[in-house]
Amino acid sequence: MKVAIIGLGFRLGYLGYVFREMDPDFRIVGYVDPHPAGMATLNEHGIDAGKAYDTPEELIRAGGFDLLMIGSPNHMHLDHIRLGLEAGVRVFSEKPIVSSIEHTYALAGLLGRHGHDRLSVGLVLRYAPLYRDLLKARDEGTLGQIVSIEAAEHIFPYHGAFFMRDWRRYEKWSGSFMLEKCCHDLDLYNGLIGARPERVASFGGRKTFVPANDPRTYGVNDMSLFHRKPSGWNGSDKVFDSDGDIIDYQVAIVEYANGVGMNFHTNLNAPDQFRRFAAFGTKAQAEGDFIRGFLNVTDVLTEKRVIAREYKATALSQHYGADEEMAAGVIASVVKDAPLPVSTLDALEAGILALAMDDARRSRQVIDLRPVWDRYDNAFHSKAA
Repeated sequence: MKVAIIGLGFRLGYLGYVFREMDPDFRIVGYVDPHPAGMATLNEHGIDAGKAYDTPEELIRAGGFDLLMIGSPNHMHLDHIRLGLEAGVRVFSEKPIVSSIEHTYALAGLLGRHGHDRLSVGLVLRYAPLYRDLLKARDEGTLGQIVSIEAAEHIFPYHGAFFMRDWRRYEKWSGSFMLEKCCHDLDLYNGLIGARPERVASFGGRKTFVPANDPRTYGVNDMSLFHRKPSGWNGSDKVFDSDGDIIDYQVAIVEYANGVGMNFHTNLNAPDQFRRFAAFGTKAQAEGDFIRGFLNVTDVLTEKRVIAREYKATALSQHYGADEEMAAGVIASVVKDAPLPVSTLDALEAGILALAMDDARRSRQVIDLRPVWDRYDNAFHSKAA
């Protein structure tokens, strides 16, 4: 399979390696990126990035590829997706698929005109073995009717510091931390619940990465922990005095259209990080953690553990065995039109929820999403006429 890349950052550099491992015939024919941070990973694994082009338009006109891969900063995704769809090529976009609610409506209009089958998205956790087993337990009736969920994604301090230094520190480029990082998780639970979120409340801010907490203020001068992960485009060395506007902790409460309730918590300063959930059904409780690698399902009536599985990290994957599964799935989709476990529409709905959480946090109000869904549906269908 031959691909062209717009935005050869760290993520697509890594995915180039993973895709090549899944398909020995995988080849990059060209890319657009003035500062390709992912080039080092490709070079490390002996992968040629092809010809460098000055603009996305030149890259697309040159042709000769089966899939256009987009790894540019989030606020650029809509324009780059539009170029691909209007050129009639297949497109893969890294998450989040767009960075704002207005971009969401605009992409809905594009999909109404062009369809969504040619556009796939890198919501990689949908491919995780743990999540697939969780959906199987739901579909087989083991859980009964899902009533409520509590979930969290917390990251190591070095990872939190990366967000304070990287271009993602600005909401104008990333959308927000909740959108950029946690859209994976929100998509998972949207998919598990099987309904659209309807009402959202949220609170959060920045309390850790502020000047008062700089370790140097209390005699710790070794700051290497906070620079362990390199920043890319428009990066900064500032951590506790970052000029960014993202949060470093946030909690949210969500009510879905089918009555299911969920709370979600994220924190960027967790020295013992986890990415876990507890889903409470009428017949059983499912509890799991992607980082710690387990899924337990406990029956309500007998209080017996009916599912107890452990998951080992793979040498290739950064996401609990999911990266190679996603690469194989996308390749099969392009080459054989095989179905994928996550769609562009799933990505848009997860993004809408993330953006609503931020709207609720800023406004300190409960956000009613029904008008948003109405406008989204109208944008999609009106453009399809």
